[in-house]
Amino acid sequence: MLHSVMFGDLRKIVIAFFFLSMTSCGVVKKKTTYSTTRKISVEGSKEAEAENKEDPTLDAPVVVTSKADEIINTALTFSGVRYKFGGTTKKGMDCSGLVFVAFGEHEVPLPRISYEMAETGEQVKIRDVAKGDLLFFKTRKRSKKINHVGVVVAVEDDEIKFIHASTSRGVIVSSLREGFWNYAFVKATRVL
Repeated sequence: MLHSVMFGDLRKIVIAFFFLSMTSCGVVKKKTTYSTTRKISVEGSKEAEAENKEDPTLDAPVVVTSKADEIINTALTFSGVRYKFGGTTKKGMDCSGLVFVAFGEHEVPLPRISYEMAETGEQVKIRDVAKGDLLFFKTRKRSKKINHVGVVVAVEDDEIKFIHASTSRGVIVSSLREGFWNYAFVKATRVL
């Protein structure tokens, strides 16, 4: 009789354990990661494609990236970096340093100074500007020399957006529609 009582109790424990284990399977703690950094990239970039491949729920078509997109993505990694005359790192960047580094990382050699960059490539009419083209500016009233450069990141509805290192705001994306930049614009060139 003791054996049947122990077996009955053991049987109840096993059934209770089985019942609890089956009902608790639906409770899963969701993992969140708040320490991941935000990446800014051009659609169709290698980073965006890699993220799509890691997430099987995204059924986006694979887009081939151009050298211009790769250069733009490199330049965008410096977004928010403060302005520093002669700078070429995340500690500080000037306008020609940004262009020099972004193109250089993709084996497109350019001079280091903006007015020398303006002499490379072929001049492009503003209506024909495309991603990756260089925009040149004269920002000093009395100077006849080009002293500022940016890289076109997008052309949308006749609006040209470009990344550059502004002395007041650091590395940012601006629009050629903005009064100051529109007034200071000199020319566009294509080096790709």
